[in-house]
Parts: sequence; C-alpha cells; structure tokens
Amino acid sequence: MNLLNHVAIIMDGNGRWGLKYKNSRNAGHKEGLKTVEKIIKQTIRHKIKFLTLYAFSTENWKRPKKEINYLFNLLENFLNNRINELYKQNIRLKIIGVKNFSSKLNKLLNASEKKTAKNKKLQINLALNYGSKFELINAFRTLYKKKEKINEKNLSKYLQTKNIPDPDLLIRTGNTKRLSNFLLWQLAYSEIFFEKKLWPEFNEKDYNKIIKKFKNIKRNFGKI
Repeated sequence: MNLLNHVAIIMDGNGRWGLKYKNSRNAGHKEGLKTVEKIIKQTIRHKIKFLTLYAFSTENWKRPKKEINYLFNLLENFLNNRINELYKQNIRLKIIGVKNFSSKLNKLLNASEKKTAKNKKLQINLALNYGSKFELINAFRTLYKKKEKINEKNLSKYLQTKNIPDPDLLIRTGNTKRLSNFLLWQLAYSEIFFEKKLWPEFNEKDYNKIIKKFKNIKRNFGKI
C-alpha cells in the first residue's frame, strides 16, 4: 500500500458551477470555499501532512477585475475569520507564489504564515499568483547568479516549494485534463486523477475514493 504524504489539487470549476446553478461566477467561488473546508478535514483524517491548493494562477489576472476583487475579498474574510481555528487545529499555512497583492492582503498573508509557522499536523500550501514557468526561470537565474552547478538538488533549493516534498497525488476537478502551469517540476512522478465533477460538487466521498485508488496503485518510478 502506497504512503500518501502530499496531495495537490487544482480546484477547477467554481465559475462554471456558479453560472449553472446561481447565474453568478462569484457564487461558485463562495461555494467552492465550503469544499475546501471539507477536504481539509478529510486530509487531516487521513493523516496526510501536506495539502497544496491552486487558488490563483499568474494567468488568472486576465479575468474580469470584479471577479478578481471578489476572490481576494473572499480570501481576506476567510483568513480573518478562520486563521485562529486553523492555528488551534495545529495547521500551518504557507503561501507559494508572488505576493504582490494589496498591502492589506499581503500583511494578512504574512501574519497568517507567521502565526501558524510552528504548527505540525498539516501544512496547507496555498498557491496564489503562482506560475510554475516563472518559478523555474527564477530558480535557474539564481543558480546562474550564484554560479552553482545545475542539478536537481540545487534547483530544488530555489523553488518556492523548498523543504516541501513533491506531491504524491494530483487531483484536478472540472473535467479538464491539463496541468495549467502548476508544479510542473514537482509533479514529475505524481499520480494524476482527473475528476469530472466541478469543484463545488466534489465531496468527501469522491476524495476518499481517489485516495483509496492511489494507495493501491503499483508505482514503479521507472523500475519494472
């Protein structure tokens, strides 16, 4: 049975769900946050140590400004209302991506990371303004500037996921089969599950079913 230490999720389908059921993309983002909370609980139940959530990509800036503002307001409200609970649950929050948001949001993100920095039960890596190509280019630039040998070990030191094990499992909801510039280096040997359901429809049963399948997959890592 495979050990599962790190799950990464591309939470796709919020906007489509919102338009289909509430005539509002924003309603889908709000509903999707409920799914996040359910998945966090199940992740803890399975004693998984790392959960990486793709919340906002570098490409998402192309969306309407109203939707972007709503997403960041939703995030602010979540952190203001729930960070103490995350702290009490021994959950650590880490942001991966470039923090060039409003000074108010940047301050809140930094404070949330600092408050939960010593927590051990679960580390949630929230990918915000994250793009894997940008991450890799910066890592290679740093290696070049420092005149360090280019190899896997040295490159990994300059990724935003430094000191975080690579995901064992990637789940993407929303019936879309692509990686969308997410953890391109780190997902090299991850098992990938594409789920037809939109993110707000994805539930504990779906998550548990995928975890069960993962644990029974034969993982060769290039060997026979």
